[in-house]
Amino acid sequence: MIGLISATAAGAAARDRLAAAWPDRTRVYDGPVPGAVRAAFAECEQLVCFLATGAVVRLLAPLLADKRTDPGVVCVDEGGRYAVSLVGGHDGGANDLAREVGAVLGAEPVVTTATDAVGLPGLDTLGFPVEGDLARVTRALLDGEPVALDAEVPWPLPALPLTEPGRAAYTVRVTDRAVAPGEREVLLRPPSLVVGVGASRGAPVDEVLGLVEGALSDAGLSARSVAELATVHAKAKEPGIVGAAERLGVPVVTYSAEELSQVEVPNPSDAPLAAVGTPSVAEAAALVRGGELLVPKRKSAARPAMATCAVVRRPGRGRLAVVGLGPGARDLLTPRALAELRRASVLVGLDQYVDQIRDLLRPGTRVLESGLGAEEERARTAVAEARRGHAVALIGSGDAGVYAMASPALAEASDDIDVVGVPGVTAALAASAVLGAPLGHDHVSISLSDLHTPWEVIERRVRAAAEADIVVTFYNPRSRGRDWQLPKALGILAEHREPGTPVGVVRNASRTDESSRVTTLAELDPATVDMMTVVTVGNTATRRIAGRMVTPRGYRWQEEPK
Repeated sequence: MIGLISATAAGAAARDRLAAAWPDRTRVYDGPVPGAVRAAFAECEQLVCFLATGAVVRLLAPLLADKRTDPGVVCVDEGGRYAVSLVGGHDGGANDLAREVGAVLGAEPVVTTATDAVGLPGLDTLGFPVEGDLARVTRALLDGEPVALDAEVPWPLPALPLTEPGRAAYTVRVTDRAVAPGEREVLLRPPSLVVGVGASRGAPVDEVLGLVEGALSDAGLSARSVAELATVHAKAKEPGIVGAAERLGVPVVTYSAEELSQVEVPNPSDAPLAAVGTPSVAEAAALVRGGELLVPKRKSAARPAMATCAVVRRPGRGRLAVVGLGPGARDLLTPRALAELRRASVLVGLDQYVDQIRDLLRPGTRVLESGLGAEEERARTAVAEARRGHAVALIGSGDAGVYAMASPALAEASDDIDVVGVPGVTAALAASAVLGAPLGHDHVSISLSDLHTPWEVIERRVRAAAEADIVVTFYNPRSRGRDWQLPKALGILAEHREPGTPVGVVRNASRTDESSRVTTLAELDPATVDMMTVVTVGNTATRRIAGRMVTPRGYRWQEEPK
């Protein structure tokens, strides 16, 4: 919950706007400000104070205890111009909260955390438990000193300016082993361990937890890398398992007996087969999604033993984000696309698209760029990098799923990596916004490039759209080597539409050199069109009104103004 505190009428107005935007996330604290701050600090995970930063500093000073547990605090000034991350930037989430508050109120977020200021992800913001000399290693990164990455467990980390092991005085080690951090070293604990658990009815929490902790300790593994306790559906609510998971701070994940019975295990048994319908619970539940069996089934020490467990290391799954950059304008790049660009440690893309967003990449991002005509090679490269355990962003213009990189990438990818699609504003949509509302009813996009599609197929699709009276947007309409396809396509449409049918022509939609015009099917000169142009041909209902193209949504069309 986010506590909201204000002292003035202007502050209360901004406070109420935030409360209205986030009704389920916020609680307003009225009354004298000192008491309201104390109450919110004790009861909420985060605070937004519509007060001067100096006043908030004085009020918070006696309340602060530990940056790892204190609430994150954001201050918004009286004029609503700035949202200042004051306390708990990373651990308390105040940096992200400042950005969210700024987005709602139109205020500029002010974040002074050193790593955020220079575009580095904080080592304590990666979502993993962190151990070791965080301050010193972070300072080394900020100062540009060599810091090595020692990934004992490969994991898809975001970009960090790290070198090979053995070549630096500082180290970031990714490990699930129960080792202490060395001097000038930070340990990141990835969620790589799955503990399969079986238990008799009524097994005590302490027996289950003791068994799990003992198995991890004996194998030299860190409990902080346990991702989940896994078991059979029938044991989903077994108090001993549920209680052990709560004390470890991990979820309980369950599988059907039928699913577990299909998993090959080294130590099957008749007892669980008779009890729950599978010859293995602990080993099968740990292995069902693959991985390396580190601790075979073992029983608790109690007599009789009421719990079993097994431990598996699952390798980090690589991550492939297929990102649409939009039509070119920076403000049409979506926040989600920006987040994925900054999350990736490897970027793959066409060189001219990479140039558009190079300044947005985090330091340490490895860029793999190539020229026109290498789409399949880029797709294979991106998938291969994800299979090596990296976080990869494969970029395309517009929407990556529309005449872009998503299709070849997903044709190459299998279920051994995670794939995320990030939609983008397409060229057709950007051009439509420039022209007016030509896509107000049914419409279709057709590429006139016959490099990948035979012209016979393209012509058949154009003819079908013409006969169905659908608005058509032509991508890749004309190039130096392909100058006859657009006239041919326009001729097919002319067989079914009047010469005066509106046609919109937009070049470099949303970019600084954007140009556009509305003409007609009869008057359009194909020689004025190139590969940077989108051509939109209206249907029989499309009209030109005040210089704009408008296609009705199907309501009765008003007579054109005279």
